[in-house]
Amino acid sequence: MKAYFASLLSRRKTSSCSDFFAVKNMSFTIKAGDRVGIVGHNGAGKSTLLKTLCRVYEPSGGTLTIDGNIAPLLEIGAGFHPEFTGRENIFLNGAILGYDKRYLETISPEVIAFAELEDFIDTPVKYYSTGMYMRLAFSLATAMHPDILILDEIFAGGDAAFIAKARARMHELIDKANIMIMVSHDHRLIETLCNRVLWLDHGRLVADGAPTEVVERYLSSQTQS
Repeated sequence: MKAYFASLLSRRKTSSCSDFFAVKNMSFTIKAGDRVGIVGHNGAGKSTLLKTLCRVYEPSGGTLTIDGNIAPLLEIGAGFHPEFTGRENIFLNGAILGYDKRYLETISPEVIAFAELEDFIDTPVKYYSTGMYMRLAFSLATAMHPDILILDEIFAGGDAAFIAKARARMHELIDKANIMIMVSHDHRLIETLCNRVLWLDHGRLVADGAPTEVVERYLSSQTQS
């Protein structure tokens, strides 16, 4: 499985004066087993890149090739229906990702247990806290063992105990040679979970390399600016 991203121009934001490309002239290949972190300042194009990889945005130019199924966790609770219960949303979200009902029935007890939502799984998710949303979304996506797992600040709303569990599960997925791509402002987390980091700046790829080296270069550039 791999994701190949060549000279991709993301969706343009236009004004009466000029065109703006959130991501431009970027090329890279991600292979099985890669755990890729993405760093950059706010507005650097990180989330746009992830949404393009997930086909939320269609590229206006270039080539995007993906081999494998994707489980995107781009926004907390994205894809959940607020009036549906947590249990109902497991089946809704799973169906959206292409899994059949029988398979979802098999994994749902483990999803509920890992999310620690046994007492609230039949409550409409509109009453869930941000942390509860995050736990259910993360548990579902990772229980389905996708080829490519894409995370955008997914740990931001979680408590310390659940984040520790989530990190352990991430390592389990990595051990199964799945691809993981994540955006996070927690640079220590990126250095712990990733074997490679991309540094974006104003929509362009500045560096692609070892986590500690790239993160240190990025942080140094921020202190100098």
